Amino acid sequence: MQKVYTKIESIVGNVITVRATGVKNQDLAEVTTKSGISYANVIKLDHDLVSLQVFSGAQGISTGDSVRFLGVPMRVSFSDNLLGRIFNGSGEPRDKGPALNENMIEIGGPSVNPAKRIIPKNMIRTGIPMIDVFNTLVESQKLPIFSISGEPYNQLLARIAMQAEVDMIVLGGMGLKYDDYLFFKETLEKSGAMSRTIMFIHTASDPTVECTLVPDMALAVAEQFALKGKKVLVLLTDMTNYCDSLKEMAITMDQVPSNRGYPGDLYSNLAARYEKAVDFDGAGSVTILGVTTMPGDDVTHPVPDNTGYITEGQYYLRGGHIEPFGSLSRLKQQVNKDTRDDHRALMDAMIKLYAAYKESVEKKAMGFLMSEWDEKLLKYGSLFESKLMDLSVNIPLEEALDLGWEILAECFEKNETGLKSDLISKYWPK
Repeated sequence: MQKVYTKIESIVGNVITVRATGVKNQDLAEVTTKSGISYANVIKLDHDLVSLQVFSGAQGISTGDSVRFLGVPMRVSFSDNLLGRIFNGSGEPRDKGPALNENMIEIGGPSVNPAKRIIPKNMIRTGIPMIDVFNTLVESQKLPIFSISGEPYNQLLARIAMQAEVDMIVLGGMGLKYDDYLFFKETLEKSGAMSRTIMFIHTASDPTVECTLVPDMALAVAEQFALKGKKVLVLLTDMTNYCDSLKEMAITMDQVPSNRGYPGDLYSNLAARYEKAVDFDGAGSVTILGVTTMPGDDVTHPVPDNTGYITEGQYYLRGGHIEPFGSLSRLKQQVNKDTRDDHRALMDAMIKLYAAYKESVEKKAMGFLMSEWDEKLLKYGSLFESKLMDLSVNIPLEEALDLGWEILAECFEKNETGLKSDLISKYWPK
């Protein structure tokens, strides 16, 4: 039987404290006030002193209001009816559609037993050359997009959501501006991708605790669809906002702060979410692509720093491009050996020449005399950036590889590319 407690010991920020027994961490509770009922979840246990974070905030709550523990952790509905729907961080409809209460599943469970995982071996095509050609996204991979504020990371995620060759998309938005939320909604609706998408959206004006629930909601749903054989891509933006919410809650709970005020368990919190990426033996898969904004473009900031130890590489988004240097997909060799026989060689050759182009740009900026080779590199770099690096480019992998050969042929002689003769004779434009 669910107990009701009518004495609240303290109210600090959005955290209330009551004395109760038989309560577990992360259990849900209902707080009944004069203005209605609000959900809260248990965030701290100290003997019989229970601290709860109120979803809608503690404004309007008095010490005489009642708290009823539901005896279950936060749950979310799972069914095909989720497709095309938009929910907030507590699983309630944001799109004015009906609430879904069937087949409730717990969120935030453990990651998958390694014995049930298989080695990643399938490519996820996105239509973006800087991903498909140079840092291939692999099924069941976990990759962050490192960026600074102002870069078009939401536009990049929306394009991936529209174009990625997967069965379904689960989009988790954390701390989004309302304009960014509308951008995702309208872009996916216009493209027709909304029918295969589920969105869990926390906006900047929503309660902090809901921000911390969004990744768990998105990943719990994705995991269940993967078990049913679906290839699921989870897009998360912005994981730095998620970590800032953890930091805010930790301060409220009087936890001893770690680096730059973040909680000491920041690493394990991030790892518990990213490790949900999995390729199931005999079923589907979960792939995670999450934006991590870097305050001040500082990669040593605790959030990107901890993230880098967990994930299998990263994409750097700078100047509106995915940077070829620094960006890395550690699993790309699992798949790019099977795409086309020139994929690896062309990728290596083009990046080497682009690195040489960067040196020529620096020499030109310093006023050095430009050689004929430098002029070729400058022409090559300009074409590479406009035809392959530009995020507006949308072509299949094979077309991107052919375009790479065309750019090389326009700028260099065959013997200047460093590519093998058999590949040149097969792919060099006639």
